[in-house]
This record gives sequence, C-alpha cells and structure tokens, in this order.
Amino acid sequence: MFPQGGVFIFTGNKAPLPRVKGKENNYSAMRTLPFLFLLLLIPLLLPAQKIKDGQLAFERKQYDVATQLLEKEYNKEKSRVERGKIAFLLAESYQAMHKSPLSIRWYGIAYDNQYGVEALREYAYALKRNQQYEEAMASFKELGLEIGSPYEYRKEITACEQAKTWLKEPDRSFAVSLADFNSNQSDYAPARMGESQIIFTSDRSSATGENTYLWTGKDFSDLFVADLKTHLVLPLEIPAINTERNEGTAAFTPDGKELFFTRCFTSEKRADQYCKLMVARQENGNWVEPVPLPFVKDFINYGHPALSSDGNTLYFSSNDPDGWGGYDLYYTQRGPAGWDDPHLMSRAINTPGNEQFPCFDGDTLYFASDGHPGMGGLDIYKVFPMSNGNWSSPYNLKPPINSGADDFSFCIVNRTLDEEIQLQAYFSSNRDGGMGGDDIYLAEKRKTVEPLPVEPTEPIVYQLFLDVFVLEKIFQDPGNPNSQMLGRKPLAGAQVQYSNNGKLTTQVVGEDGLLSLEIEENRSYQFLATKEGFWNKEATFSSAGLGRDPNNPIQRYELEIVLDQLYADKEIILENIYYDFDRWEIRPDAEPTLNQLARDLQLNPDIRIRMGSHTDCRGTSRYNQELSQRRAQSAVDYLINKGVAADRLQATGFGEEVPAVSCICSECTEAQHQTNRRTTFTIIE
Repeated sequence: MFPQGGVFIFTGNKAPLPRVKGKENNYSAMRTLPFLFLLLLIPLLLPAQKIKDGQLAFERKQYDVATQLLEKEYNKEKSRVERGKIAFLLAESYQAMHKSPLSIRWYGIAYDNQYGVEALREYAYALKRNQQYEEAMASFKELGLEIGSPYEYRKEITACEQAKTWLKEPDRSFAVSLADFNSNQSDYAPARMGESQIIFTSDRSSATGENTYLWTGKDFSDLFVADLKTHLVLPLEIPAINTERNEGTAAFTPDGKELFFTRCFTSEKRADQYCKLMVARQENGNWVEPVPLPFVKDFINYGHPALSSDGNTLYFSSNDPDGWGGYDLYYTQRGPAGWDDPHLMSRAINTPGNEQFPCFDGDTLYFASDGHPGMGGLDIYKVFPMSNGNWSSPYNLKPPINSGADDFSFCIVNRTLDEEIQLQAYFSSNRDGGMGGDDIYLAEKRKTVEPLPVEPTEPIVYQLFLDVFVLEKIFQDPGNPNSQMLGRKPLAGAQVQYSNNGKLTTQVVGEDGLLSLEIEENRSYQFLATKEGFWNKEATFSSAGLGRDPNNPIQRYELEIVLDQLYADKEIILENIYYDFDRWEIRPDAEPTLNQLARDLQLNPDIRIRMGSHTDCRGTSRYNQELSQRRAQSAVDYLINKGVAADRLQATGFGEEVPAVSCICSECTEAQHQTNRRTTFTIIE
C-alpha cells in the first residue's frame, strides 16, 4: 500500500519487540498463519481443479498438493536460479502448513540457490519460531548487513537474546502436558463450557462435510465438546452450528443461552473467504438459526469471541483497517438496543502485529500476540485493569506456557482443586511433541508460598518515553518504488515538528533518525516529518490507556514515520485497489488506500498527480480502454470527495496497452493477468 502513517511499536523498558514480517498474512478459518485464523483465501471451498504444476497449486493455496508437485519439479530442474524459486515455494508451502523444520530446510536451500534476501529473512524467522535462537540471531545480523540497514532487525536480535534467558529460567510452578482429548489433526481454541466440559475447534475426520480443505489436505473445522469426566469427545450438538464451512472459536454467555462463534463465508462477488462473528440464541428451549452480529462489515475478518463475566461485553479480534495494524482486539457492549459499535482496545494491548484469542478470568485478560516481545510466533500475555481505568503492561507468560512456536487461547477452567493445585488452564500450541498440527495442552499451577510484598521505601516515579524514528524505504531495485521493499533505514536530516505543552517544536534528526522525548499520560501527540525530496508524512501517538507497572515504572514506546521519496514522472502502483468484474465503482476494501493517498495529497499541497488504470489483455482493446478510463475517473472522483482539489488530479485509462508483464494473452497465467490489472498514480508536477 502507498505510504502509511506512523507505525506504533511498544518496546517496554528494555526488550524491543520483534518486527512483524513484511509480507502478506494469510489466515485460516479461526487462526492466522502462522496459526491465527484462515481468511482471505482463493477458492478453497470449490471442488478440486486439475493442477498441472506446483506453482499453480501454490497460487490456489492448495499447499498439500503443492509440496508433492514442487519436490518432484525441484529434483528435475537443472537451473540453479529456477531451483531457488521452487525451493522458496516449497518453504512457503510448508510454513503455511505449520511444518517449521521443513520450511527451514527449504528456505535455506532457496537462499543458497540465489533466491535473495526474502529467503534469508524467512529463514531467520523460521529459525526463531523453532527456538534456534543463536542461528536466528546470526541470520538477522547477516540480513541487516545485506539490505544495508542494521536498524531493521535490531529488535529481532534483542528478542532472541531475551527468549534464550526465558528458556533458562522457566516458571517451574507450572506443569504442562498434552490434553487427553487431542487427535492427530489440529485441535485448538479451548473454552470452558459448563462445569466439566471444554468446547474447542478441530478439523478431525468426524467434522461435518465430505470436502477436503485443500490448504491443509484435511477436513474443514467444526466445534467439538470434550467431557472432562467421561473423556468423551463429540461434535457440538446444537443444530445449524457445524456446517460444511469452517466454524470455530466459540464462547457461551454465563446462562448458556447464547453462543458466539466464527464462521467463514465465500463472498458472492469474490472468491475470497471472510470470517464473521455469529450468534445463536436459545428461544423457548430451541436454538434458532445463527446470524452475523449487526456490526460485522463486508471484506473484513472477525474472530475469537470472548465474553466478560456478566455476558454484556464481547471481545473479539479483527483486521479492520482502522485498527493499529494486523489483527487487533476490540470490544462491544450490550445495551437496550443491542450491541453498540465496536471500540478498539488501547495501545497498551494492540500493536502493529496481531493480537488475537482473548479470554477472561475474572477481570484478567489473556490474549495472544506476535507484536509484543516474544519467543517466536504467537505468545500468550495477560493484562489487568488499573485503578486509573487503563490496562497494565502486558506480561509474557514465558516458558513452559510460551515457546518459539505459536501459543494461544489460554483459558483458565478451574481454581483451587486441592491442596496442591492452584489452577488448571487449557491453551493451544503447535510446538514439537504434539499429536497434530495444533494441540491443546493442560497447564496446572502448583501452590507455592508467596513472599510477603515489600513496601517501597520511596514513592515510585513513573515515566513514559517516546522514541520517534524517521525512516525511508530500501528497494531491491534502487530508484524503482514498484520493486520489492527490502526494509527501512533511518533518514538523517529529516525535520520533525510536534506540539509539546502547547509549544510547537521542530527538531532535525541525526544519523539514527531518532527523536526521543518524555511524554505525559492520557495525551495525544501529533507529528509532521518532512525532508526535501520526500513526501511530508504525519503520525499520531496517544498515551491514553497506557497502564502503570510498579515492576517496570519506566516505559519506552516507539513510533516509526516512514517517508516516501518523490518520484517524478514514474508510475507507482497502488496496492489493494480492486474492482468487481466489468465494474468501475470504488469498493469498500479499496477505500483505506485511497483515503491514505488523499491525506498525503493534503499534506503535500504542491503536488499534482495522474491516476492511471490498467486492464489485462482479455476483452477487446476498445472495451478495455473505456473500462479503464471509468475506473481511473472513479478514483479521481473519490479523491475529490475527500477534499483534494480537482485541478490537482488527472484521470487516464491505459486499457491493455501498457502491461506490467508481457505475455501472449492466451498463455498468460492468472497471476500475470492480476499483475497487469493495476491502479497507479504518477506525479506530474
């Protein structure tokens, strides 16, 4: 997507957080990849189509099929460069299927066969997820040197150092074991159901439907119930819940008369799947047909419902573009008229990464995140409300609860069972030693003698610091903003303007691109970063909701402002601008990109641009020309409605005449057609 605003990152007092990988996150029905929830997919509900090669299987996200074909193709291929491409697809396929050791092997082979820094980056992250921290740190250091920016992976190296320390000092009060109701398929997202039952998600063979989920080669997921007394596991018996679609991640109201869960649908206008929050209600002793919750929007994914103890506050995860980035946690409250509009939880909890799988124990919130300092994939954290109405700083549960793999869905089911056990909780993980892809684990905490709290001899002094970094992008092909972005590096000499206690201050950043300042609680800060030859960019930071932690009274946060270079007379592709077949209206999922462009133009009033639209080669030349002109004009009209002066905009439809990829039309792959169908802008003044 064209230039985003500031990117907020929480680093705590010492340990910086890992950066979210700079690639698309693909999602499974209730979990992400790695292990969140399957979303935004190309037609996986359709019957299997004849696949001729591994790349086509990969493009259709049929990863189980892709690995079989790609390994055969790799063994036959003679060209080193082509072997590198095949090896990378194999690594990506195995990673999508949650098979880290195989993905590590093939990422390494891809890099050795000249695939490039993307293979090295994914190799480093895969090593980290596999708890090979020394090897991961070496790879991150090599990666920073190769792209010319040690800044980009400094947090990953620090996170690996921290994870090594945690592994040496695990919480020995917890005993972790596999739950006895796992299968050899994926089982995850446990939640309490009544006094002695657990409801969870699984794609085991007894799930509803006959179709195979081509992403995994397994069945679609359903909701199941495990009885902790009888040890029986059966599909959830409520009618109309389990279907041939993917269902999962459920939560009951305290009275057991409402069930909230996730179901994934194929869009009527698109082949992609989107997951919605559903609710089923019991009326007069019978369960009625489940329906989506009223605030659920199209082309956005929702999942992981959790309820407060009174059942009147619903928490969930969503990748709404208005969030902090990735998947964020939201809450909505029930009033006389029903559920209100969702509220984004504070930056004490949400990051530019992914926050998911909330679960409550009293007033303590447990959730999973890959954006806070962690051990590799998703880690489990807990927060609790503070006296000032904010949340505490997230606390990482560390080993043996967390590992380098994905750990999530921590849910306490029992407390004070006997003289030895303080509590029992279930959680999910895809760590080594399990039975299937994801498994459910039992965590038992033994009672220990807690030391008496030591009263501080002096009052605690709390301080908040904000480090603002001004950065520029590093492209694989320097000077070509449409080439692959390898990372970011500090932009020395940029000016940062901000308001501090009503006084407007301007500061020039040095070689490290850093502006550091102490900030106050419950305040909003606006920043404007500028440098000649770059787009002006604004960013906002709010300290509202940042909790005080007596064990860590000095908190540091980061805000990244990435400036884009001005490229005159060069087409720049706008990502995520799609149109329905044979239509030119701006779709809701294209609005965030155009909204950002409109705001950038308002911050740079001297720039005039040409909006361009390109089609693929299918259809007549005249038809494609007319369609592309309408699409370009629709984008211009949208920007005008957002306050951009009409005389700063020009619409040009190029039809099929200027393809990004040249190929014989009848032989072009779908990926090549998609590349040629693009919306662009060009600075003309």
